[in-house]
Amino acid sequence: MRIVIKVGTSTLAHETGKLNIKRTDELCKVLSDLKNAGHEVILVSSGAIGMGVGKLGLSEKPKDIPTKQAAAAVGQCELMYTYDKAFTEYGHTVAQILLTGSDFTAEDRHENFNNTMKRLLELGALPVINENDTIATEEIKVGDNDTLSALVAVSVNADILVILSDVDGLYSDDPHKNASAKLIECVHGMPENLFSLAGGEGSALGTGGMKTKLSAAKICTDAGVDMVIANGNAPEKLYEIVDGKPNGYTRFFAR
Repeated sequence: MRIVIKVGTSTLAHETGKLNIKRTDELCKVLSDLKNAGHEVILVSSGAIGMGVGKLGLSEKPKDIPTKQAAAAVGQCELMYTYDKAFTEYGHTVAQILLTGSDFTAEDRHENFNNTMKRLLELGALPVINENDTIATEEIKVGDNDTLSALVAVSVNADILVILSDVDGLYSDDPHKNASAKLIECVHGMPENLFSLAGGEGSALGTGGMKTKLSAAKICTDAGVDMVIANGNAPEKLYEIVDGKPNGYTRFFAR
């Protein structure tokens, strides 16, 4: 299988912005094992701005563009150092790719991206993709890594996109406000009323929320790619997802 995994800031970092070392190592271990089993793995990773916030000792995520971009520049170094060190220990080579919206909308740039991805996978590398937050502006940015991961999954003809977040999946209601809310494990098609279940924004350090994840699901399923939302606090659940065993996550089936 060709698997795209998107991991959010809430999975990679503590609320302080500092790296969650235990969980990040568990994630890299599972992804390495999936590669060892013969799967092609592509990682779309948030966390650059969040890690930059922690590294720079800022009290909160910056709101102005220059400070966000400065935090991203610092945090991206930390992020790739972490992945390079972890995956090297498990015998795998990582490759960094930073993208903007133009890499999907401009035909020549999109073709270059696809050619690079194809060759990296042929060479056995594990691509780590993030938005180029250091230079991205409103005119050229994708906006959030849920959408970015969906665009990547469709571009590389992935079999499945797995979005790891701080929730188990899509619920019938907000589980933080309604204790009787039920996890929806299977979704066929994307009915409009599904978006009414989206709720609010994501974590304090992240940019996404359920609405961006549902938008990503629509991009994927319309293009024939399955998508899963699962809780990132248990990376070992990826084994069950790859094996197609439903167990506490939401799977959106492609049309």
